[in-house]
This record gives sequence, structure tokens and C-alpha cells, in this order.
Amino acid sequence: MHKVQAGEVTLAWRDWGEGDTIVLFLHGNLASKDWIELAAPHFPRGVRTIAIDWRGCGDSDKPAPLADFSNYSIARHADDMLAALDALGIGFCHLATHSTGGIISTRMLLKAPERFGRVFSLSPVGPQGIAFAPAQVAFFEAMKADLALTRQVMASTAMSLFVPESLAEGPARFRPGVEDRAALFERIVAQTFAVSDGIWFGTPDTLTREAQSGELKAQMGAIRHPHLVAWGMNDHIIAPETLEEMAQVMPHCRFVAVPGIGHSMNLEAPELYAGFFGAWFGGLTGGAAG
Repeated sequence: MHKVQAGEVTLAWRDWGEGDTIVLFLHGNLASKDWIELAAPHFPRGVRTIAIDWRGCGDSDKPAPLADFSNYSIARHADDMLAALDALGIGFCHLATHSTGGIISTRMLLKAPERFGRVFSLSPVGPQGIAFAPAQVAFFEAMKADLALTRQVMASTAMSLFVPESLAEGPARFRPGVEDRAALFERIVAQTFAVSDGIWFGTPDTLTREAQSGELKAQMGAIRHPHLVAWGMNDHIIAPETLEEMAQVMPHCRFVAVPGIGHSMNLEAPELYAGFFGAWFGGLTGGAAG
């Protein structure tokens, strides 16, 4: 694990592989850089993958949130990532995103389109954002106060790892044969419970603001970077209609629905995730965008 200075915050990062083709992994809300660690050993040769913790997550700095959460906005996270790439001396790369990492990538692509090539988005929050009702925000408060509840909710994001009845009744119980993924899941839960209030409450606030403004949605057609959008058919977090809209409006976007998978293919089926990743990024030259 390494650290990089990105503006006023220090962000933690790790990498896998070597090569001229560089892919930046952008994790989702309440998550960390570690979500691809089981998949990364299966990524193709010639690809270097870098994963960076958002501010407030994982091993990165966790500044106190401002009253309006402006220091935890989607735009702020995007600027952090651009600053981190600058500090690491990376002028051009491709992007792999998960969940809320998707809308962070949208801000990055629109702000500095020449710096990025292909994008592989797993169950992304699209440019449309997500509007959270007050009751949903209150549920985040309940999660923050209860580790068992947080674990149960996190289990629902990786549902193929668990006995189905235990997801409804609790506590969530792992299916046989998922020991490596189970160990990572438990570590991820511990990380989730330690994120900043700027993540617990700032992310739903900023995603709602993005949805209400419609700013990014209005620019979807201008995003010409090739996108592969994969969505697990058991994902109850991301509405497939928003991803289908991305594929219809964005000129070089392909949507694939994957059966038997929930919100987190990178954790649920890391080798399958690596297969999509390798098909999309393998064989590219360092500066190839197409």
C-alpha cells in the first residue's frame, strides 16, 4: 500500500501488474481499493492496474465534512483522482469503475477527456445520479450505528456469496466454497464501518444533488469514450433502465446483463470480473483509446 498527495489530502493506493497500458480502478461508496484484489491476479499481462481510496475511505485521509458536504462532492472526488494521477505522473489511462465510481468517472471524463481511453463500468451510478429520500438517508444513520446491520446490508450487495434465506432472515451466512471471498468480505465490512461521515452522509447528499441538477445527464451524448457497462441481474441497487439509457445516448457504450450476479461481480465472481476486464483492456497499446 502506498500514499500519494492529492491537493490537501493524502490518498492511499495499491497496484497490480506491469505494462504500458494503465487502468485506474474507482471503487464505489462505502468501499475501498481492495475490492478488486481477488480479481487482479487474473488480469491480462501488459496491464498495470492502480486502485486509489477516495478521501474518507480505506487508508486515505478522512477530513471532517463541511456542513454542506462540499468537500465530499462527486466533483471533489473526481478532482482528487485527477490530482493523484498528476502526482503519480500518469498522463493517460483507462478506467474501471464500480457503483458510485461510475459517476465520479463521468466528471473526470468531461473535465479532462483527452486523459482517458476505455471505461469498464460495473453496476455504475450513471450520469443521471440517484435521488435519496429522507428515509433512505436515515437508514445510513442506522447502519453507521450498527455493525451487524451494516454487514447484512453489505451482504445484499454480494448476494451470490450467501445462503438466500439468510439474506432475508439474518445473519447472512456464506455458501460453502467461498472461503477466499468470505475473508475479503469480512475485511471489507470492517473498512466500511470506519469510513468518514463525509462518506456515510455526504455521498447520498451529493448523488441526490447530481440527480436533481441534471447537469451530467444533459452531457451524456458528449461522452465518446468507449464504455462497457456490466450489470448483475440480481443487483437491487442500480436500476437497469439507467444503464440502458447510457447505452442508447452515449455513442460508444455497450450494456451487458450478467445472470446470477448481484451488485459486486468483482467480489462475488472475481475470475468472471477479470474476464470482462481482460476482454476490454487486454492487448491495448499504452495510448490506445479505441
